[in-house]
Amino acid sequence: MIVCSFLPATTQMIYDMGLQEFLHGITFECPKKALEEKPKVVRCVLEGKDYSSEEIDRIFSASKAEGRSLYFVEDDLLESIAPDLIFTQDVCEVCQIDTACTSTAVAKLSKAPKLVPLNPDGLQDVFSMAMTIAKEMGQEEKGYAYLAKLQARLDKVTDTLRKHQAPQRRVSLLEWIQPIYNCGHWIPDQIALAGGVDMLSNPSGDSIVTSWEKIRRYNPEVLVIAPCGFNTERAKQEIELLTNKIGWNDLKAVRQGRVFLADFDLFTQPSASTLVDGIELLATLFHPEIFELPEHLSHKVVSLAEAKILD
Repeated sequence: MIVCSFLPATTQMIYDMGLQEFLHGITFECPKKALEEKPKVVRCVLEGKDYSSEEIDRIFSASKAEGRSLYFVEDDLLESIAPDLIFTQDVCEVCQIDTACTSTAVAKLSKAPKLVPLNPDGLQDVFSMAMTIAKEMGQEEKGYAYLAKLQARLDKVTDTLRKHQAPQRRVSLLEWIQPIYNCGHWIPDQIALAGGVDMLSNPSGDSIVTSWEKIRRYNPEVLVIAPCGFNTERAKQEIELLTNKIGWNDLKAVRQGRVFLADFDLFTQPSASTLVDGIELLATLFHPEIFELPEHLSHKVVSLAEAKILD
């Protein structure tokens, strides 16, 4: 079977399940190992350019309003690959190419592949998405084995919280800095499983622009900043957009030194393994007295205080 993945999360899960031999084409934002091994079929007109958060938001908002896509398919490359199956998505046409654009490209092919849209809303949908991938590739047992290992890790977090009767932390996780976006879709599930609650979030729905005044009134105990597409170094470049706001120093999270920058792929990239990584990381931020940060995640998060020292 010849497969193309047009979203990074699917590519990640294909690799996680050891099915990469079937993968012959990917998108430009896929995980590093895939980018080293597989041809990029989907590209973005903004690829390689350095824009600020505000500029990125303005460009994507204008594109959406005008019905234009910033993504395109390398038609000749896709024709040469001749895939049997293409995984696509419709969760966010801003973040990745959607099914409609993919369908337009596929219509030009001499061989018509099967399109499988993957559109998770909550965390359980992401786990179901993993099984869909495995079944469509004829590897159902690998899907079950993959999810069993992840469930065991989740059970360990839940059991530890229960054992220590850990209090629920009041949390805010931001998906964008300028303008400020709350978190949505599966991220509130991640927060809950890690022992927190984000009352400004939008469970199983899109993240939305949220006013700074609303965050001030909510006054989170823990503030996690993980802009979509940004790692900690990139987020640090624009952190002053928040720290210069009126009332920043009055936030409980700031006063107690519990503001963190985290890599986006633990949250806004919906692969089952990275989201479980995100839950384990959040548990250490919410309850450092009972959880230790796994070594393989140590480079994925930095406290704001540490980030300032490193400067």
